[in-house]
Amino acid sequence: MFVFTSLVAIWTALLALPIASATGTVTPLADALFTAVSAICVTGLSTVDMATQWSLFGEIVILLGIQIGGVGVLTIASLLGLTVTRRLGLRQRLLVASDTNPNRTARGASESQAVGLGDIGGLLGAVAVSLLVIEAGLTLLITPRLMADGMDFWHALWNGFYLAASAFTNTGFVPLAGGLESYLGDYYLLTVLALGVFLGSIGFPVIFALYRYVVKGSPKRRHLGLHAKLTLATTLIFVILGWLLITSLEWNNPATLGAEPVGRTLFDAWYMSIMTRSGGLGIIDPSEMNGSTRLVLDMLMFVGGGSASTAGGIKVTTIAVLFLAAYAEARGYQDMQAFGRRIPTEVLRVAVSVLIWGATIVLISTTAIMHIAGTTLDETLFEVISAFGTCGLSTGLSEALPEPGKYILAATMWAGRVGTVTLAAAVAATSRSRLFRFPEERPIVG
Repeated sequence: MFVFTSLVAIWTALLALPIASATGTVTPLADALFTAVSAICVTGLSTVDMATQWSLFGEIVILLGIQIGGVGVLTIASLLGLTVTRRLGLRQRLLVASDTNPNRTARGASESQAVGLGDIGGLLGAVAVSLLVIEAGLTLLITPRLMADGMDFWHALWNGFYLAASAFTNTGFVPLAGGLESYLGDYYLLTVLALGVFLGSIGFPVIFALYRYVVKGSPKRRHLGLHAKLTLATTLIFVILGWLLITSLEWNNPATLGAEPVGRTLFDAWYMSIMTRSGGLGIIDPSEMNGSTRLVLDMLMFVGGGSASTAGGIKVTTIAVLFLAAYAEARGYQDMQAFGRRIPTEVLRVAVSVLIWGATIVLISTTAIMHIAGTTLDETLFEVISAFGTCGLSTGLSEALPEPGKYILAATMWAGRVGTVTLAAAVAATSRSRLFRFPEERPIVG
């Protein structure tokens, strides 16, 4: 919490400098703070025009912010330490472990983890390599498309790298004037952006597990763990479910998908389903969607992406564990099970805490902004969940909010990115032993 807050303060000061704005003037504190939080928390919401507000210096500061926020502060620190000292001690391994899995802080946590302490060095290597390779690959795919639109090579390369970083870190900032409006129906560019968002949202532990599974090695190293299977399965379920719901609910809406050919309707709905879960690089204005569709988007944004990923939300594994617990209870099983593995009840304890924490943040922020700005529940809830889930989709409310509302929304982004992980770590670490137990008595539930 201290590190993230300090980074937000530094980035706010940098973005408030005259050199950071395109006009050479001081950016108002509320806008500088909001952009800094949005960058560090890889959200993508903005109160200014990202294509015209910032100078080259400002864009570089923002890009550094989304890279640090996307990869993880403790992981970045460990990578730098490994580069300098050429070794990775136990303290550094535990730091990275706690950055990727809050349950590591629990007393007596077993080594039946998604990534063992002995694999932390490999995970760090996977983080560095995937960041460089994936963003470089996305840049190489995007740059020629921008050049085909008339951009010179250097501008196309810079904007291509900006879009690649924004996609892989699931931020959603667009440096182009008019956003992605001029690329509606461009299957090539939008598919590349969707691929970048998907790879960033599944999480570095899953990328590392897939790498170990694909490359040659011992049968043990080729084993795909429960976390990777659960993340990939739940992610695909939510992508398909979102795709079907968006398609059906917007099929007859002439302002969105109703006026498009069938092929483009299906493609745009699939693209929005991926972006809604944290990407934020939208091509359809949410304010023109039906209220029922926005409610579906609210749920998808609240869930978000994979744990230890560049995505936000309460995470797909959290919701998966809750559904597995409900299924086990309905079938009368004592244990939660998935893919031939038993999930300990400590994981359910953390999942319930994260869900309640997230719902509480959304409720408080929505109530406060509605009272201050006099906005409706529908538009306020959408903006707040987008901020909490670090998604970045917007109905335009962020720019129209008064300064107190911007500060509340910025605090919501901070809590959504930092608070859920911190709470999960705190819950996992608060296992106390007692020499006595109270008598048991069961309340009526349900």
